[in-house]
Amino acid sequence: MESNLFTSGKSFRFENQADYSEGGIVSKRVIQKEQGNITLFAFDSGQKLSEHTAPFDALVQVLEGEAEIIIGSNPNILSARMCIILPAGIPHAVNAITPFKMLLTMIRS
Repeated sequence: MESNLFTSGKSFRFENQADYSEGGIVSKRVIQKEQGNITLFAFDSGQKLSEHTAPFDALVQVLEGEAEIIIGSNPNILSARMCIILPAGIPHAVNAITPFKMLLTMIRS
């Protein structure tokens, strides 16, 4: 199934498209195609995505706030306007240091 879940042809700021949820994580699919996805996330402070792997590389773009992104056993602190590539097959985790928003882009092979 292919769909764009945001309105095409209208400008917007990602930061304004997802509100924080107290004690939670909000995700919104921006684009969903057979070839890959773009997803917007809003993490409240202290929220985590536990360690997991993905079969494809993924690009994380931090839009606001600060997060720790652990790849393998290597912690990386990212803040607004910073990016990191999560390599396929390598365990990674996400920890929200402050409330933060990120854009996750995954392209399938």
